[in-house]
Amino acid sequence: MGMELNNKKAGVYTVAQVNSYIKNMFSQDFLLRKIRVKGEVSNCKYHTSGHIYFSIKDGSGVIACVMFKGNRRNLKFDMEEGQNVVVTGSVNVYERDGKYQLYATDIELDGTGDLYVKFEKLKKELEEMGMFAQEYKKPIPRYALKIGIVTAKTGAAIQDIINIASRRNPYVRLYLYPSLVQGEMAAADIVNGIRCLDDMNLDVIIVGRGGGSIEDLWAFNEEIVARAVFECETPVISAVGHETDTTIIDYVSDRRAPTPSAAAEMAVFEYSRFMEDLSDIQYRLIRNLRKKVNYEKGRLENYRLLLINKSPQNMILQKRHYASDMENTLHEMMHRKLEANRYRLAVLSERLNGLSPLDKLSKGYVYAVDKDSNPLTDIHQIDTGDEVVMSLKNGNAKAKITEVKIKE
Repeated sequence: MGMELNNKKAGVYTVAQVNSYIKNMFSQDFLLRKIRVKGEVSNCKYHTSGHIYFSIKDGSGVIACVMFKGNRRNLKFDMEEGQNVVVTGSVNVYERDGKYQLYATDIELDGTGDLYVKFEKLKKELEEMGMFAQEYKKPIPRYALKIGIVTAKTGAAIQDIINIASRRNPYVRLYLYPSLVQGEMAAADIVNGIRCLDDMNLDVIIVGRGGGSIEDLWAFNEEIVARAVFECETPVISAVGHETDTTIIDYVSDRRAPTPSAAAEMAVFEYSRFMEDLSDIQYRLIRNLRKKVNYEKGRLENYRLLLINKSPQNMILQKRHYASDMENTLHEMMHRKLEANRYRLAVLSERLNGLSPLDKLSKGYVYAVDKDSNPLTDIHQIDTGDEVVMSLKNGNAKAKITEVKIKE
């Protein structure tokens, strides 16, 4: 650029000029053109544009980094927080912000790179064999009472599991297989623990340990351990490391827990909650049973009444009631008929009485017949000297006609 900023008599420069000068200084520095820097990944972000923005840090400082989309084909793994990496690239200034950053062209895992490659290779192989398939996953029993644990007999993992199990359910029995969880012999020891507990007819098995580096957790990435978990007849919960740690058995196990404490929460049901649920179920069972009994009692009563109604004895009783009702009805009808006839007879009797000769005779009239018993109704039927018979109220009398007078 040819500008000497150290000259106090120089003119005033713009920000862009200063940033451009500094960028030029970085570009001319041979060391910064291609440099390898190692550190721990932090603030890693995969941008939608395809670029990766992150930082690498150590105990003393932080460097901002970026890997452009075009260089991502060189990246052999997924970057995550906390990984130790070696970044190859150039250091330069981003003129707009006046900040320098490392432009990465290649990124490798530091120290454990071979382990990560081995991890990804085994993971891919086992996945292709179907050992991660969901259809092979066994359900974790909801009310497990016998729980096996494969872990170190000392350490935070077993203590966390014991504490949580005691708090949630004091009646659960824990069976510990004290296993090595780190080192060359750990994988074989873990396999023996899984097989031993699998033969004990337990409800569930927890396999795990506390957190650590990839080297510390490597026993849980061994193929023999993965196969032991896959072949285990008892449901297995993996609980290796912290929440961000992932091992091969996490993919093979029936359920993955982020920590040993979380595994205990999954495996041990809460006794107090269980008793509350049991009381609720008992209440609903008794209520439904009572409803059912009352319903059946009602049906039984209906059948009893129906049976009584259809029984021969009841049919005879009903017929008797019907006959009695008909008898009463017949008596009432006959009584009404007799009363009506009595009244009519009385009327006719009065009318007949009014026409009776006896009634007339009792009033002083005489009924007269000739000697041949022919009624005498006309004066011309008799002459002087004829004999007639007269009927009175209480007897008969013979009379001789002495005089006949004819009315004009």
